[in-house]
Amino acid sequence: MSEQIRLLVVDDHPLFRQGVVASLSAEPDLVVVGEAGSGEDAQKLAGDLLPDILLLDITMPGAGGIAAAHQINASWPVVRIIMLTVSEDQDNLMAALKAGARGYVLKGVSARELANAVRTVASGDVYISPSLASGILFEMTQAQPDDLIGNLTEREKEILTLVAEGLTNKEIGEKLHLAEKTIKHYMTNVLQKLQVRSRVEAALLAQKHGLR
Repeated sequence: MSEQIRLLVVDDHPLFRQGVVASLSAEPDLVVVGEAGSGEDAQKLAGDLLPDILLLDITMPGAGGIAAAHQINASWPVVRIIMLTVSEDQDNLMAALKAGARGYVLKGVSARELANAVRTVASGDVYISPSLASGILFEMTQAQPDDLIGNLTEREKEILTLVAEGLTNKEIGEKLHLAEKTIKHYMTNVLQKLQVRSRVEAALLAQKHGLR
């Protein structure tokens, strides 16, 4: 059995929070280690428990979720934050990502999608609800010149194309006859050159520029 992903769930609506806890606890690889109802409690428990994933609502009494996310990301960057919210506002989405959130999930998702989002973020990627992904791509590309893709070497473009097709580093390495560690190094360079934080964002840019 693989190591369990430890979760902290923070939402000021007890009934909703209990439902999230119950659905995620039903997954064998997920374990809820704590829950809270405010941004202040989120900060305290994040430091005390150091969970792998923090599920955090945006709108709460006192310090809101975005302010809490910023503080937690600055103090305990090992804790990966997913905003779980009803807000589809692009400003909230961008503010959450800038505060350090690695995921943005709408509350109407199924239990299965939420669990998959948790696993995605725990593995090091970013997860954004599909209905919002096109919006974040637009906002992201508005602030970036189109020639960023042109800064990549041919090998980096080749690897990015395979990332956009959904291949893992291991699969890319096997396809190109390179070590998985080498692919990781290439991807680090790609992310820096494209000024993005994850392979998900890099793949979105690749698709925009027709590399897929």
